[in-house]
Amino acid sequence: MPVPTHPLEIEQHEEDVQTHEPAKVILFNDEVHTFEEVITQIIKAIRCDLEKAEALTWEVHNTGRAIVYAGEMLRCVEVSAILEEIHLMTQIEV
Repeated sequence: MPVPTHPLEIEQHEEDVQTHEPAKVILFNDEVHTFEEVITQIIKAIRCDLEKAEALTWEVHNTGRAIVYAGEMLRCVEVSAILEEIHLMTQIEV
């Protein structure tokens, strides 16, 4: 891929990365938060029902991590920020 040299080319390239690459938010297990805290924050972050939040929390607990959201990068950043409000550990992968 040629390296963009014009500012407009750079801006368009960055936009392509954000909108065309599927991204995912990974939530990691810790020994600090209760199940209830994690469940509540997942519901707030991804706007899911209690059943899905519980399932994701158990996955994090049992495997050490779970993909809690996959989609556009901007939404992944929002989801990650909400989870991190209570100092949960997250990572965004592309």
